[in-house]
Amino acid sequence: MKGSCLCGAIAYEIDSIDMPAGHSHCRTCKKAHAAPFATTAGVMREHFRWLRGEDRLSSFESSPGKLRHFCSVCGSHLVAERTGQPHVIVRLATLDEDPGVRPVMHIWTSHDVPWLEYEAMPAYAEWQPGR
Repeated sequence: MKGSCLCGAIAYEIDSIDMPAGHSHCRTCKKAHAAPFATTAGVMREHFRWLRGEDRLSSFESSPGKLRHFCSVCGSHLVAERTGQPHVIVRLATLDEDPGVRPVMHIWTSHDVPWLEYEAMPAYAEWQPGR
C-alpha cells in the first residue's frame, strides 16, 4: 500500500499493517492533526519504506522519545516513532488506498473535547443539501 502527504512531495509504502488500528484522542495527536482524534496503526519497520521526498521530512519530538514526522512543504503528519520500538505508527488517513483494516478502539478518550459527537448527527456523502 502506498501513502503520501497532501502536496505529494513525500511518498511511502507499507507491506502490511501489523498492529490494530485505533483512534487516538490524546492531546498531542489532536494538536498535531488539528482534529479531535488521529487514526493510526503500527507497521513493523521492515514493512515500511520511504519512496520519495525523505529530504522533505521534518520531525518534532512531541513527548520524550517520540518523533512525529511530517512534510516540510504541506505539513501533513505521516508517521510517528519511538526509535527503540520495532514499529512505526502510520497515520492511516495518509494512505492512498483502503488499508483493509478498520479501527478497533478509541484511546485517550479522557482527553476528548466536549463538542465531539460520535452519533445522532446528520451525515452527507458530500456537501449538505442546499449548499
